[in-house]
Amino acid sequence: MAPPVFCQYYYSDSQPYVPAPEKVTNLHFFLHDTISGKNPFAVMVARPNVTTAFNGTTSPFGSVFATDDPLTVGPELTSEVIGNAQGLWVSTGQDIVSLVVYWDLGFTQGEFNGSSISVFSRNPITQTERELAVVGGRGKFRMAKGFAHLKTYFVNFTSGDAIVEYNVTVIHQ
Repeated sequence: MAPPVFCQYYYSDSQPYVPAPEKVTNLHFFLHDTISGKNPFAVMVARPNVTTAFNGTTSPFGSVFATDDPLTVGPELTSEVIGNAQGLWVSTGQDIVSLVVYWDLGFTQGEFNGSSISVFSRNPITQTERELAVVGGRGKFRMAKGFAHLKTYFVNFTSGDAIVEYNVTVIHQ
């Protein structure tokens, strides 16, 4: 008896696979991560019940924040809002303050309205410039990969509030 053939019709000898052409899109915007005040954009949803690194700060090791941070054209919060960063960030550094972010950067205006990119990466926030991985996307950013170059525009380590400039290179179909 012949062994079963599982992918018999998946590949073709007569028609080679031709992937869709890739596009490269460069995006520029500012993210406003505000955890202080009456209407924060990020709120703590879990905190360790033991003493941890950075215990006296706004984001001690092990704390988890849910976010809905606005993305704007300029660094001022009053500039045009083009989307938001919804997801989580976790304080993961024990030696230096560092985060891991799980974000859907969704666009609500302009050419990319209704599309988003997915970011999942370490974010060493004490470094003025750093890079995050783009690991996916939807809408016009389907099958996205790439990177986001971040530069801290403003940070208040007492309140935990920050404005971060994003220059994102997205490779997508």
